[in-house]
Amino acid sequence: MSRRSKPEKREILPDARYGNVHVQSFINRVLRSGKKSTAASLIYDSFELIEAKVKRSPVEVFEQAIKNVGPVMEVRPRRVGGATYQVPMEVPAFRRFALASRWLIQSAKARGGKTFAEKLAAEFMDAANNQGAAIRKREEVHKMAEANRAFSHYRM
Repeated sequence: MSRRSKPEKREILPDARYGNVHVQSFINRVLRSGKKSTAASLIYDSFELIEAKVKRSPVEVFEQAIKNVGPVMEVRPRRVGGATYQVPMEVPAFRRFALASRWLIQSAKARGGKTFAEKLAAEFMDAANNQGAAIRKREEVHKMAEANRAFSHYRM
């Protein structure tokens, strides 16, 4: 199918505070211009805010948010005889996490006012309760996949 060899996945070590690989991976996505300690403190601050508000393990809320935001189906373009079809395909687990974290960060940034840690905490809590901008983004993607179900026989 693909012409080039895929690069091997790098091993991501679990984060320092919670010992969770997903948290570390999320920290790496928040990272801006190599400032990992800043990114980590932003995430941990937002986790503390979650713990104060929800009285639940912040990692639980985080995992729930990621699970709720991650899309199950998405459309990928496929060229067939001069026409490009949007073919619905299942999303593999690593891409589901990547999309979910990307959408959570985008929608947290888009929220008004406040510090980034507060915005992120609010977005995590909304997503864990199936609300918020990141969830709307997932619904859009699912709607597109549903609308293009007629082309599902063009799977790659």
